[in-house]
Amino acid sequence: MATEFHNLQELRHDASLATKVFIQRDYSEGTVCKFQTKLPAELDSRIERTLFEETVKTLNNFYAEAEKIGGQSYMEGCLACATAYIIFLCMETRYEKVLKKISMYIQEQNEKIYAPRGLLITDPIERGMRVIEISVFEDRSSSDSSSTGSSSSSSTAR
Repeated sequence: MATEFHNLQELRHDASLATKVFIQRDYSEGTVCKFQTKLPAELDSRIERTLFEETVKTLNNFYAEAEKIGGQSYMEGCLACATAYIIFLCMETRYEKVLKKISMYIQEQNEKIYAPRGLLITDPIERGMRVIEISVFEDRSSSDSSSTGSSSSSSTAR
């Protein structure tokens, strides 16, 4: 497929969802949040293996950073106990900060790498941290060439 999309809005507007691909969690090292880095066959023709693996490895590193217990996590726990957890109304935890960083990274990857290839990554937090969901889009004009005239007139009437 030679169709390229230049940004997320164009992808959502000009393409139709063809399928969804799910990258499962990797439990080989226990219950830490880690996803499989193997490229699914459905994406083989859409994205280079190295780009995909780089994205998943970076996400895995972010999740490892988020779950790392250190001095800051210890202090947050002590403050939470001392204030009956009211402190969390006033401040963001280190874990929440890393989750925001992950969300920004996914947004950046979608804009720069995945959307131009007709793909869209959904933040794993939206799927309960169980899977990375990748939506595969197809160009509407190539699949609906006979109905473009009627669909364009109906979309302007909305």
